Amino acid sequence: MIAMDSPRQDLRLTSIVVAVTFIIIFLMVSAVGNDSVTLNGYSAVLYCAAMCVGIQWAAWIPASIMKTERFYDLIGCLTFLTVVGFSLWAGSQSESPSLRELIVSLLVVIWSLRLSSFLFLRIHRSGKDGRFDELKTSPIRFLVPWTLQALWVFLTMIVVIVINSQAGSAPELGIWDGVGLSVWIIGFGIESIADNQKTVFNAESSNQGKWIDSGLWAYSRHPNYLGEILLWTGIGFFGISCFTGLERFAWISPVFIYLLLTKVSGIPILDKRALEKWGDDPEYQKYRDNTPALFPRLNKKS
Repeated sequence: MIAMDSPRQDLRLTSIVVAVTFIIIFLMVSAVGNDSVTLNGYSAVLYCAAMCVGIQWAAWIPASIMKTERFYDLIGCLTFLTVVGFSLWAGSQSESPSLRELIVSLLVVIWSLRLSSFLFLRIHRSGKDGRFDELKTSPIRFLVPWTLQALWVFLTMIVVIVINSQAGSAPELGIWDGVGLSVWIIGFGIESIADNQKTVFNAESSNQGKWIDSGLWAYSRHPNYLGEILLWTGIGFFGISCFTGLERFAWISPVFIYLLLTKVSGIPILDKRALEKWGDDPEYQKYRDNTPALFPRLNKKS
């Protein structure tokens, strides 16, 4: 985490995060919102963006007062579900939701409920999330993760938002939708199995202080992230037959997920923590050398 040593530094960094978030959201809404349903003269995509920010900021107020991150993931889930429901309703003002809209919306609901419940139970078992230890001590500083969660939800959901809120008739389901569903199922399965394997591993008292190198974790050091990337890539496939023009910018969603997990907040942070814990352990070094960070090798080294 970035160290912030004074209220002025807190305010400066928070202002930068908020400004960058609003710029990115504005650019995306401008690019993909032209062909969406309009409500009171405004694009449904803009309403979805406003919900993403509004819900996070509303939750930030009591969270900062209580200095707690316990409901951070639940609020993220609530935002996903709210945006799914609203975008479906907005699109229905043009015509009834298509089968494609219902499928991608259901996929998001299933993913969101599973992941948020998993993260919620994990943080309540441990009592806290170490990522927030420094941030939650200052209300201004604590606004940063809530704002970033708003951006994360919006960019992650943008494919579904555009599909659901399109004005006019949607094309029939085709081969690309079948490919997308297949990729989503594979990704969801990998993520769910990996999370369950790690939960079971960590629950064993004999495994305290150890790293998991069994199951899917024997083939990838971060199989849960591989599943996450695959399932959102699968959802992206649903847009191939119905996106036109600038709507194709919505495909930033799986690219954003990949970059976020491999370059920013996922693998880099966890690998750094792992090296701090076990970097001097020859067995961990062997595991690290023989096991790819994300994509498994076809022929795993022994």
